[in-house]
Amino acid sequence: MFQVIANSWALFLGLGLIMLGNGLQGSLLGLRASLEGFGVTATGLIMSGYYIGLLSGATMVPKFVARVGHIRSFGAMASLASTSILVHVVFIDPWVWWAMRLVTGFAFAGLFVVAESWLNDAAENETRGQLLSFYMLITLGGMAGGQFMLNIASPSSYELFVLISALVSIAVIPILLSVAKAPEFNTSESVSIFQLYQVSPLGVFGMLVNGVMMGAIFGMGAVYATAIGLSVPEVSLFMGSMVLGGAILQFPLGRMSDIVGRRQVIIGACAAGVAVAIFATNFDYSGWILYLVVALIGGFATPLYALCVAHTNDHLSPSQMVAASGTLVLAGSIGACLGAPITAIAMEQYGSQAFFYTIGISMAVVCVFGLWRMTQRDAISSEDTSDFVVLAPTPMSAVLNPEIELEEIVTANEVDAEAVQESFEELVNDLANPE
Repeated sequence: MFQVIANSWALFLGLGLIMLGNGLQGSLLGLRASLEGFGVTATGLIMSGYYIGLLSGATMVPKFVARVGHIRSFGAMASLASTSILVHVVFIDPWVWWAMRLVTGFAFAGLFVVAESWLNDAAENETRGQLLSFYMLITLGGMAGGQFMLNIASPSSYELFVLISALVSIAVIPILLSVAKAPEFNTSESVSIFQLYQVSPLGVFGMLVNGVMMGAIFGMGAVYATAIGLSVPEVSLFMGSMVLGGAILQFPLGRMSDIVGRRQVIIGACAAGVAVAIFATNFDYSGWILYLVVALIGGFATPLYALCVAHTNDHLSPSQMVAASGTLVLAGSIGACLGAPITAIAMEQYGSQAFFYTIGISMAVVCVFGLWRMTQRDAISSEDTSDFVVLAPTPMSAVLNPEIELEEIVTANEVDAEAVQESFEELVNDLANPE
């Protein structure tokens, strides 16, 4: 384990710097948009550009990597991300900001694709779970740390934008100087959202709605915190609490789902999230209670990604998991594209508290859908389910699942689209016409 981490030190260092910049950038732009007088709806649309870019990048960049290689792709995407953040401070215009958020999302999708495929190549079956845990520590730690970097300089100035650019630019240096061999890159086929929905309705629907919540939290969280009068240090603590809450509750909820069942935990987490969201709209915003509440919101919302992946994978073979991972990310990305605009429009119409209303309603919808699904199909017994794995909501993290054998991944990457489609069609037919 430690040898694998040591061999991948350049990748982890670069990824950590990237996540620091990514975490800082989202909150900084939400704050700066409010300071510049952008409307709440305009800000929501601006923030959605990142997720649109992330969606397109996750689709297009793998083909680019397969053609020119990991190192060149990583350098190009880092340069693109580094440049795009500086344009925000040069041109204070909502349309320019939206375009740059789209470019940033595209670039970060490429960075995630390269980093995670590199990490997957370095892992062996017996170390992949531990390596994934360390990867999650770097990812969520970087996101949380980025929130607290808001205190380094004033959001109304240019220094933080330059800092983000520097972090992303420096991140590529250890990668380019590393002597580690770049892996061969293979792209795997995926299946349609409709086909996967037939196999696991709650998994796909939950991923879609979880994307809405993530878009709301990371797109409009800083805007909401500013709207209720929090200072910059308080905004950083507000956003950092959400990220840390999600990190802390991931494993306990996941382990619970191994014992009592995925659907029960998904429903329970969403029901608890609804209760917290209702409470959040009816108390005095002073003291530590605010940060505890938002930590619980993040704690119940963020783990839904991994829970929905695990619930879906319980119905699939290992090779099908690889094909399904891209479809699940697609569903989540579509939801994330909608999350910030929906939340912004709600806040414009019903006030800043609509931030929590949006999250609460999203969780309530998943909760009700899960209860309905319990009446439609029996749950898989705990003996037939795989162990829960903590996953990051990034373009290729589902492929790092230690439940998937390396040989299965190779097979899935080499199989053609017709074979993947036939495999899922057979599974759908079996579910629709049980003997």
